[in-house]
Amino acid sequence: MSTPSTYLPSEKRYETIPYRRCGKTGLKLPVISLGFWHNFGGIDNYENCKSMLTYAFDHGITHFDLANNYGPPPGSAETTFGKILKSELAAYRDELIISSKAGYKMWEGPYGEWGSRKYLISSLDQSLKRLELDYVDIFYSHRFDPETPLEETMGALDSIVRSGKALYAGISNYPVEQTKKAVEIMNRLGTPIIIHQPKFSMFNRWVEEDGLLPVLAQSGMGSIAFSPLAQGLLTDKYLKGIPEDSRAAKPSGFLQADQVTPEVREKVIKLNEIASARGQKLAQLAVIWILRHPEVTSALIGASRVSQISDAVEAVKNMTLSQEELRKIEEILK
Repeated sequence: MSTPSTYLPSEKRYETIPYRRCGKTGLKLPVISLGFWHNFGGIDNYENCKSMLTYAFDHGITHFDLANNYGPPPGSAETTFGKILKSELAAYRDELIISSKAGYKMWEGPYGEWGSRKYLISSLDQSLKRLELDYVDIFYSHRFDPETPLEETMGALDSIVRSGKALYAGISNYPVEQTKKAVEIMNRLGTPIIIHQPKFSMFNRWVEEDGLLPVLAQSGMGSIAFSPLAQGLLTDKYLKGIPEDSRAAKPSGFLQADQVTPEVREKVIKLNEIASARGQKLAQLAVIWILRHPEVTSALIGASRVSQISDAVEAVKNMTLSQEELRKIEEILK
């Protein structure tokens, strides 16, 4: 028999961070959400995973973002989350927003990735088994599939919501024109897309430059920005070079050493000076900088230790950026 959990969440958990309405829907998300892309897989320390998840919930982070292929190995992040949910947070399921996605390669063969109805519905069924849940709160098409009719992909999301396997539908990594078309299709079907999950940071501003933000506002969608720290570039980690234990030092990592150029480091150093003058860390400044947009409902952070979640929670205690600070940031980013 398993040992019953002794975990009791903080009674003050809803006094810690603000919540924003997701577009024009009734759903509210915490301005900080916790992602399970890295550090929650089968190769990671389970007790550390549990500590991060319960700390997040204790401090008002109620939204946990997953995908079918998160790990490593793929699928193991959902398994880890499912175990912690069952052992520590089962009594609080209705206080949580749990999301998953499908779009990237998960299994071999022609039905193991992209945006077919076959893949999306099969993948969600697998995710629910790993999570040990009857439904997720948000289910995303993880990326636009140029070879599958958008009507098929959106029809699958519509079916999933109508089946009760997800409460809301979302899209991630969709370009502007495909976002507009997806919105039109889903509105016709009667299951609106409520959220877009794009990459957005000081070093990746495509949502501003390509006009996604106005599209979100016009369609009544919210958004959750992933990689707000640019894979760790927007932290104090690279101020003096590339540490041996950093992502950029690993040849298989998403952040490569050749991306940490002298020009990038110069920008990071100057941005860090602005953050320090505010009494904040660079990572904290980077998070509140993307949250300055009303179209951004939440910033999706990753974490490998509790202190990183604590930093994000502390950041939102001072979210006001002056016009002078914004001007200086723009000058640096140019």
